[in-house]
Amino acid sequence: MKYLIIGGVAGGATVAARLRRMDEKANIILFERGKYVSYANCGLPYYIGGTINSREKLFVQTVKGFTNRFRIDIRTEQEVTAIRPDKKEVEVKNLSTGETYTESYDKLVLSPGAEPLRPSIEGIGSKKIFTLRNVPDTDTIKAYVNEEKPKRAVVVGGGFIGLEMAENLHEQGIHVDVVEMANQVMAPLDFSMAAIVHQQLTDKGVGLHLEDGVSRFEEKNGGVTVHLRSGKQIATDMVLLSIGVRPETRLAKEAGLSLGSLGGIAVNEYMQTSAPDIYALGDAVEVRHLVTGKPALIPLAGPANKQGRIVADNIVYGNKEVYPGTMGTSIAKVFDLTVATAGANAKLLKREKIVYLSSYTHSASHAGYYPGAIPLSVKILFAPESGKLLGAQVVGFAGVDKRIEMLAQVIQRGGTVYDLIELEHAYAPPYSSAKDPVNMAGFVAENILKGKSRIIHWREIDGLSADTIRLDVRTREEYKLGTIPGFINIPVDELREHLAELPKEKPIVVTCAVGLRGYLAYRILTQNGFTNVRNLSGGYKTWSIATAPVKEIDDCPANSSQAANCGCSASQATTLKVDACGLMCPGPVMQLKKNYAALGTGEQLLITATDQAFGKDVASWCKMTGAELVSLENKNGVVAATIRKQEKQEACNLPGKTADNKTLIVFSDDLDKALASFVIANGAASTGRKVTMFFTFWGLDIIKKHRKPTVSKDLFGKMFGWMLPAHSGKLKLSKMNMGGAGSRMMRLIMKKKRIDSLESLIQQAVDNGIEMIACTMSMDVMGIQKEELLDNVTLGGVASYLERAEEANVNLFI
Repeated sequence: MKYLIIGGVAGGATVAARLRRMDEKANIILFERGKYVSYANCGLPYYIGGTINSREKLFVQTVKGFTNRFRIDIRTEQEVTAIRPDKKEVEVKNLSTGETYTESYDKLVLSPGAEPLRPSIEGIGSKKIFTLRNVPDTDTIKAYVNEEKPKRAVVVGGGFIGLEMAENLHEQGIHVDVVEMANQVMAPLDFSMAAIVHQQLTDKGVGLHLEDGVSRFEEKNGGVTVHLRSGKQIATDMVLLSIGVRPETRLAKEAGLSLGSLGGIAVNEYMQTSAPDIYALGDAVEVRHLVTGKPALIPLAGPANKQGRIVADNIVYGNKEVYPGTMGTSIAKVFDLTVATAGANAKLLKREKIVYLSSYTHSASHAGYYPGAIPLSVKILFAPESGKLLGAQVVGFAGVDKRIEMLAQVIQRGGTVYDLIELEHAYAPPYSSAKDPVNMAGFVAENILKGKSRIIHWREIDGLSADTIRLDVRTREEYKLGTIPGFINIPVDELREHLAELPKEKPIVVTCAVGLRGYLAYRILTQNGFTNVRNLSGGYKTWSIATAPVKEIDDCPANSSQAANCGCSASQATTLKVDACGLMCPGPVMQLKKNYAALGTGEQLLITATDQAFGKDVASWCKMTGAELVSLENKNGVVAATIRKQEKQEACNLPGKTADNKTLIVFSDDLDKALASFVIANGAASTGRKVTMFFTFWGLDIIKKHRKPTVSKDLFGKMFGWMLPAHSGKLKLSKMNMGGAGSRMMRLIMKKKRIDSLESLIQQAVDNGIEMIACTMSMDVMGIQKEELLDNVTLGGVASYLERAEEANVNLFI
């Protein structure tokens, strides 16, 4: 028998080797138009980045080695230009000599792979614009990086390969910008999980431009200017195109073979094309998606190798081996993060109109009490009735590969979330917890399916009705460091003592850090007569990550390098080391506070934590307390912050920063005092100064909406509402009010003399960019809710005011 194989690498080389093992006497010929028959294309970015230091390590097998071991006729740099199924022959061109010839076959295997997309964009022909698909591409990029030593690079496309290239170019000391048309990177992830990747990229200094595309390229000043559709321009030294691939189907199409609905080569369950003696596999074929049952293009090396084995067996023994399909299990390293998916994501399920539920869990990579436990986020999607597992996504710093493989096995076998509960895993503190994160995902899903917990997702928070009671059941310390707007704080340990204050007829949404304490609060409430309660899936962590704006990359970030530039570089002071790893918020901040108090002036504290929110918290804490944040680094999931204790006057001030701002505390709701407050504030703002108005107690009445939404209040809140002015139009004079006549007379005189009304002055303040802060403590005491206040007002505490006051040279109390 004579077998021809078109294409090497993963698919074709696997078929060739398996055919020889199954048929020692067969005549096997493999055509490869490139120079290399089998190489590790998944390792190409890491050779460019220097992680793989030897080019030879990329080659899985050489032509000589392959030939010696398997006695296969390998013809590199020879391209099959046509297939004639009726004659069972192919036409071949020798690319070295130009010679053409034909070769007959009994069975033919197509493994042409896929080609990178290179759209028709103006300027795309520049030699500074690259794609990465094979070894020659790699050599070209590697040589350019080594010889030209570019300082900046733009990666167009935020897929797996694009982000791997972004990381590896970054490792070469190149500043990288990633441009992505979609609103997220890594399309197989759902947005909330991709947001974790966004944070990692920007934390590492990668510029991220989402929902933007390239309009044209322009060679300019020795480099390339990338013109984006938004109007932005990025000057760079090189561009890497990574916007996807398409199956190479020219040969198949010209040979009359059937193509699928997605443009790939159509094959049956035996990997056989519409021509019985021709088989196809790899990136060029359409396969059945294991979850949807629909055709799919899934260009991955793992499936291609498995298909190769099946094709070889079916060629030799007849069509007996069936390829069941692919679910797209994939994993990638993105700097310190590991990102993995299996099965279907929410976008695919919605597109195929498959009903699903989903849940988030945030666990540790192993037992929290064992050193080095770092965050691991899991999202699963499952059928509402049966609990069948439809998809899984895992993002974290360690243990991601193990968890995605556990989840993928359940999906592949058509298992359910109940199987996740029953999975028996190898447990020891350095490797897992007694309840593995996969088990925990199953527990949470089971609670949802069996009605033990009703959940709400982060996207739904903005759409809550005005009468919804929003409860944050974290500790007070956690709440102060950040919460979802509109949520009030009742720690779960105190919830039972406050049940009488909560209206049973109103809907309630509870949240905590990651969902666990929210579930406990949910159970407390529902077993005490509250019937309309929901718990935020994934808690504040999921909401805060998913709603966070993409951070703009600053050329001079507020870190140690900036500190050095402004004359405040770190000294060789005594450094106290504090290990807060494994502690969840507010644990790391409380450890910071306790140990910082013991420092002497000029001494330093190095604190490490695995809570990913700590990086933001420590910066805020230092700003509030006047401590100097000497350095902040997040590496492999461990946040390390160095803080130096100093007197306030020794704080590191950046060049150009002066204490010339103005702050006003507005305590009174008298009409005349309110007018004076806004006249002074607008006057100061008109001189270009930053002005902050801090409204507390009675002053809050000034910034109430004229048309307030209906809000739920306890008895004391209602009583304050009855007694206090409803809005600025109801304010009274401090003197000669005369039952309201004085106020009306004052407004009439102002109108006649063409003096702006209070409401007009308030709008001017908004237009002038004056910051208006409402004191949350006063709001709580007086039963005033955020929904009652003007939209431009922000909520804050005394620390917020004091921070502004530190930067001001005028502080007024009215």
